[in-house]
Amino acid sequence: MRAPQGSVELTSVTEWDEGTARSVQDSLATEEPLEIGIGDTPLTVTMRTPGHDLELAAGFLLTEGIIESPHQIAALRLARGKNSAKSNLVKVKLNDSSFDSKDLQRNFFAASSCGICGKASIDAVRLRGLHQPDRGFRIDPEVLCRLPEILRPEQAVFSRTGGLHAAALFDAVGNLLAMREDIGRHNAVDKIAGWALLQGHLPLASHVLLVSGRGGFEIAQKTLAMGIPILASVSAPSSLAVKLARELGLTLVGFLRGRRFIVYSGEFRCIPAGSRIV
Repeated sequence: MRAPQGSVELTSVTEWDEGTARSVQDSLATEEPLEIGIGDTPLTVTMRTPGHDLELAAGFLLTEGIIESPHQIAALRLARGKNSAKSNLVKVKLNDSSFDSKDLQRNFFAASSCGICGKASIDAVRLRGLHQPDRGFRIDPEVLCRLPEILRPEQAVFSRTGGLHAAALFDAVGNLLAMREDIGRHNAVDKIAGWALLQGHLPLASHVLLVSGRGGFEIAQKTLAMGIPILASVSAPSSLAVKLARELGLTLVGFLRGRRFIVYSGEFRCIPAGSRIV
């Protein structure tokens, strides 16, 4: 897979290797701001890796509860921000006239503050009306163990820079349907969400989301917003992600490496019935 245009930058560095110093070129993952605005109202600025910016904006609107379907988006376009030569602004026009930017800005401020407790965060997600993912979906644990190996060669920017997170969408038999990379783990997930939204694939009731980093609370709530029943990560989940997963019926898998993984919630979807537990 080719890296999206603008996602990698080259720079000169000095390498020290067993007593010898030499000047070499290194590849860096690009990090630039992207502003998302609704109408003439700035909504948020996120630091992202350029590429799939319209998907990122659409996915952000979905996973943050601003929209629920692609029909609410009247227009979505990439533009140049003020005093910038680069296209770093996504302008959104919504069909829903009830949009209130003041309420959203207050919500984003509260979500990012240190004082919000776990219960308040989970209550806020519950009030959005997110439903429990499909309880009938199952995946073979052997298939689940193969997913990181399938993802790894598709990470074009990571292979050059070592500095990006990835989010990948798989079906029940391990087919890779979509993969997105970004310097922000939340952005990578939002790009998957935006792809699914704009392609008309929601809800993703028979799919698995694999993330290359840890499975935090915001990753879990974005997974639920897409209707995905299984969230797997190669690293650890957070305590609040586990609480949310158990409350809303999400299967949460961590430390998915080789032929081993840990299930923190919803083991019935990936551990065959009748399996011996020692």
